[in-house]
Amino acid sequence: EVRLVESGGGLVQPGGSLRLSCQVFGFTFDGASWMSWVRQAPGKELEWISRIRPTAGITGYADSVKGRFTITADAAENTVYLQLSDLKTEDTAMYSCALGYAGPWPYRGQGTQVTVST
Repeated sequence: EVRLVESGGGLVQPGGSLRLSCQVFGFTFDGASWMSWVRQAPGKELEWISRIRPTAGITGYADSVKGRFTITADAAENTVYLQLSDLKTEDTAMYSCALGYAGPWPYRGQGTQVTVST
């Protein structure tokens, strides 16, 4: 059974930083594997924000987070990270990791809440 578990969310002030983690169970990364981070703000659609090929370190970012967020992976530990920096109020959302390059996301975690507020 594939299971994804996120952690690291919280409340942070604008300009602050957080590091999110995603532990993957029941699946082993190989050369064709991709992992993504997506987010969903209240009343908005699911938004893809970043992806990585864990065994090669190839990455991609949505324009909305490019230059502020950094995705990394530890393939040996089946874990993917997302470093969030220079956070803005509009970054407030539920952040989830998902297995795959693009949607739909048949395997997605429950998410971790990030709230950016004064």
